[in-house]
Amino acid sequence: MEIKNIDKSNMRQAILDFPRQFRIGINAAKKVRLKKWSFLTPPENIIICGMGGSALAGEILGALKPLDVFSYKSYRLPLQAGNESLIICISYSGNTEETLSSFETAVGRGLPVISITTGGKLAELSKKYKVPCVILPSPYLPPRLAIGEMFAALLQVLNNHHLLNGLTINDILKLGDSLETKALELEGKKIAKKIFGKIPIIYTSRRFRTAGVIWKNSLNETAKILAMANYFPELNHNEIVGLWRVNEAQISNDEIYVLILRDKESSHSRILKQMEITKAFIAKEGMGVEFIDIEGENFLKKFFSVTILGFWVSFWLAMEYKIDPTPVNPIDEFKRKLKEK
Repeated sequence: MEIKNIDKSNMRQAILDFPRQFRIGINAAKKVRLKKWSFLTPPENIIICGMGGSALAGEILGALKPLDVFSYKSYRLPLQAGNESLIICISYSGNTEETLSSFETAVGRGLPVISITTGGKLAELSKKYKVPCVILPSPYLPPRLAIGEMFAALLQVLNNHHLLNGLTINDILKLGDSLETKALELEGKKIAKKIFGKIPIIYTSRRFRTAGVIWKNSLNETAKILAMANYFPELNHNEIVGLWRVNEAQISNDEIYVLILRDKESSHSRILKQMEITKAFIAKEGMGVEFIDIEGENFLKKFFSVTILGFWVSFWLAMEYKIDPTPVNPIDEFKRKLKEK
């Protein structure tokens, strides 16, 4: 297989270079802050507006600060947005219409707002309304692979306003230095071969559910296949019934492969037991199933390591299907149709 003939935009190199993104995002955001920081105390909540890959930084932040961070993925603003809220709008392309709607709503209401983008209309509007804006530098990456840049920029913005509790920018720089993308490639390639020709289902604990979504989205966009994701313990109150005695009239059980991303060190003992029982149920029904153990000395190391592994799985699955992993033609066509009058 001649990879370069399939991987025309060199996504493989972008994955290899992923750890560099943290320093890039931090440097881009170092001087971005609100000129008039009106909060005498920390804001009541932080609302991160974004769609697709641009929403993921907010989802990860929510896992770190679950009580006061809301990830919002639609038009306008959520009900939680009030005068004591900090609004951060992230659109990697700068042209995501839902995020632009949230931005314009925040500006119209006079709420404190900051934007993160590579350019586009969001950068233009930020300049027009004098909104602080992080401009991420080129080269332009597929948004789903630019999570490191956007997350690091988001953390730097929060640090600029003294809103990073228990986490330092130096921690993020150390994280970038410690991630070993090349070491995960072979495992990703092996997993890709196992799920080739099948519908993968990704299961995680609740804390890692965003990692499961990243795997699913990456499989959708990079490998161009249908994939599903869910998390424990919720899935054992509904979805497990769909896996028990799979309806052969719907799909053959040998066309499903379940990957359970498991953090043995930090997960609740009952969640680990649920994972074991569920795995046994699935195997009994004749479906492929395996654990993928998440490793690392802290949450962010675990999170980004398993995320990079998911990138490799999707990349090598695209190679198995002999399809260019970078283009997302249906999304591009959908956005074109949205612009039609």
